Amino acid sequence: MSAKEKRIEEVKSTGHVYDGIEELDHPPPPWFVAMFYLTVAIGLAYYAYYEIGPGPTQGQELQAERRKEELAELTSLAASGGSKIPSEDELQAMGKDPGRRSAGAAVFSTKCASCHGNRGEGGIGPNLTDRHWIHGGRLTDVFNVITQGVPVKGMPPWGALLKQEEVEGVTAFVASLAGTNPPGGKAPQGELVEKR
Repeated sequence: MSAKEKRIEEVKSTGHVYDGIEELDHPPPPWFVAMFYLTVAIGLAYYAYYEIGPGPTQGQELQAERRKEELAELTSLAASGGSKIPSEDELQAMGKDPGRRSAGAAVFSTKCASCHGNRGEGGIGPNLTDRHWIHGGRLTDVFNVITQGVPVKGMPPWGALLKQEEVEGVTAFVASLAGTNPPGGKAPQGELVEKR
């Protein structure tokens, strides 16, 4: 009798026989039993820490992630000269101020017209007079694009080179270009923004 047959004889039978095949009661291998108990122990520790103990809830983790994003935004603002991002309402109010628009037009003509055209009709850069926008059509989006740029598209980050008032003025001027559609404008690019 071989060692394998001897081991089979030592294993208890479950008493279940089907088609002449007897089902034996083999214990699971020790590594499997160890993994099972380890999984149970980790599960209990996880439950004790997150459900009973001091572990953060999903809401707390979300708040921590938002704080990280805000910190990253503040860090990028500090790198761009410490400018504060105005709200959408503030930027719309600036767009209605003739003084801001004319100051922004002066900066636009010296810094932006080479790519966007003198009237914002587009050239190397996109058309700023139609209702299509590549990087978001809200004024806060325009402010962010001017400040941080889009280096992969060739738009430099002007936030480090322009003062806060100049960036706000250019944003106000770009807001005033909406719907002017000068002749020879570049074809629409990006998504249609119905209302700004």
